[in-house]
Amino acid sequence: KKKVNKKQQATEVEGNMESSKWIATVASIWIQCSCGASYAFGIYSSVLKSTQDYDQSTLDTVSVFKDIGANAGVLSGVLYSAVAARRSRSILGRPWVVHVAGAIQCFAGYFLMWLSVIGVIHRPPVPVMCFFMWMAAHAQTFFNTANVVTAVQNFPDYGGTIVGIMKGFLGLSGAILIQVYQTLFKGNPSIFILMLALLPTLISFLFMCLVRIYHVSSKDDKKYLNGFAMVALIIAAYLMILIILENVFTFPLWARILTFAVLLLLLTSPLRTAIKAQREDSWRSSQTLSIEKSLLIDTENHEFGEDMNMNLLQAMRTMNFWLLFVAMICGMGSGLATINNISQIGESLKYTTVETNTLVSLWSIWNFLGRFGAGYVSDIFLHKRGLARPLFMVLTLATMTAGHIVIASGFTGNLYIGSILVGVCYGSQWSLMPTITSEIFGVMHMGTIFNTIAAASPVGSYILSVRVIGYIYDKEAEGKGNSCYGTHCFMLSFFILASVSLFGFLVALILFFRTRRVYMLLLLKRLQHL
Repeated sequence: KKKVNKKQQATEVEGNMESSKWIATVASIWIQCSCGASYAFGIYSSVLKSTQDYDQSTLDTVSVFKDIGANAGVLSGVLYSAVAARRSRSILGRPWVVHVAGAIQCFAGYFLMWLSVIGVIHRPPVPVMCFFMWMAAHAQTFFNTANVVTAVQNFPDYGGTIVGIMKGFLGLSGAILIQVYQTLFKGNPSIFILMLALLPTLISFLFMCLVRIYHVSSKDDKKYLNGFAMVALIIAAYLMILIILENVFTFPLWARILTFAVLLLLLTSPLRTAIKAQREDSWRSSQTLSIEKSLLIDTENHEFGEDMNMNLLQAMRTMNFWLLFVAMICGMGSGLATINNISQIGESLKYTTVETNTLVSLWSIWNFLGRFGAGYVSDIFLHKRGLARPLFMVLTLATMTAGHIVIASGFTGNLYIGSILVGVCYGSQWSLMPTITSEIFGVMHMGTIFNTIAAASPVGSYILSVRVIGYIYDKEAEGKGNSCYGTHCFMLSFFILASVSLFGFLVALILFFRTRRVYMLLLLKRLQHL
C-alpha cells in the first residue's frame, strides 16, 4: 500500500507540474501584453519634443536610443543564463529575477522622463534623456527574454508556436497600451508616460513568480497551444477593427469604455484555456497507475539540447551565427527602417492624416500576424514535412524584397500593399530567429545568443534609415523647404532596401542548406521522444 501511495503522490505531483506550465504561459502572455511601450512612442513624442525644445533631428536621436534599448538585450540574456539556465536539482528556474530587473528599468526610465516633461526636474541634457529612453526601452528585453526563453523550455517540441504566441502578444502590446490611454487619459500624453512607468511594472510584479520552468511534456500541448493561438488571433482581429473604426469615427466616452471592457474580457481568455488544460491534466494524472513513462519523458526533455548547447562565444565562432546575424541585418533592419519612415512616405505621396494614421496603427497588426504565423506554420511543416525552419526565413526575405519594390513603385494604394508585405515579413523574423537560435545553438544560452543577434535590428535600421533613406530624402528635398513630394522621394531608397533584402534572402538560403542535417537530427530525436 505504501508503494501504491508513493506512486499516486508522485503522479499527482507530476500532474500539478504539468498543469502549472499553462498558468506560467498565461502569466507570460499578460506581461507581454503590457511591456511593448516602445511601440507607442508616437503617442508621447510630440509632448517630449515640445517640452524639451527639441528639433526633429534631436527627437530622432532619442528615438534611435529607444530602438537600441528595445533590441539590444544581451544583458538580459546573460542574467537569464545566470539565474535560470544553470539549473540546480530543483526543476524550478528563477526567471522572476529577470522580470525584477526589467521592472526597475521600466519604472526608472519612464518616471524620470515624465518628471522631465512636467518640469519637476530641470530639462536634462540630450545625452541624459537618451539614457532615460534607452533604460525604459531596455526593460522590454528583460521581460521578453524571461517570457520567451521560459516558454521554449516549457514547450520544447513546439518552440515555433510558443515563440510566435509570445512575440505576437508583444507585437499587439503597443495597440493594447494605446487603447488604455485613449480610454482613460486621451488628450494627455504626459500622463501616458507615467502610465508606461507604472502599468508594466505592476503587472510584472503581480505575475512574475508564476513564470517558471517545468520540464514535463503532455500529449495535448499542441491542442491547448492552439487555444492560445486562437485567442491571439481574435484579439488581433478585434484591435484591427477597432483601429479602423477609431480612425473613421469619433467615439464618445461610453463607447470607448465599452470597447475597452470587451478588450479586457478577451485578454482574460487565455486563463480559461489554461484552466481547461489543468483540469484535463489532473484527470489524466488520476487515471495513471505508473509514472515511469513521465519520468522517461522528463529525462529526455532535460537531455534534449544539452549535447549541442553553446554559449555566446562558442556560437560566435560558427559560420551559422554570422549567417543568421547578417540575414537579420537585412530583414529586421530594412523592416524597421520602413516603419520609421512610413509616415513621411505617406506625406510625400500626399496621403491624408487619417490615411497615414491608419497605416501606422495597422502596422502592429501585420507585425503580429508575421510573428504568430511564422512560428505556427513553421512548426506544422517541421513536424509533418520535416522542412527546416530557416526555409521560412528564406521565403519571408524573398517576400519582403517584393514588398520594398511595391513601395518603391509609388502607385496609388501600393503603400498599403507594400506595408502589409513588409510588416508581416518583419514580424516573421522576430518569431523565426529566436526559435532557430534555440534549435541550432541549444536552449541553455538561448537568451544571450538571440538577444545578441537581435542587435542586428537597430544596426541595420541605422544604416538603412539614416544613411540611406534620410540621406537620399534630404538630397531630393534640397532647396524645397526641406520637404519632398512625389514618388521620387523614396523610390531609390526602397530599391536599395529591396536589394538588401534580396542579399539577406541569399544568405538565409546558405543557412538553410548548412542546417538541414541539424534539423534532420532534431526531427529524429522528437520522433524517438514520441
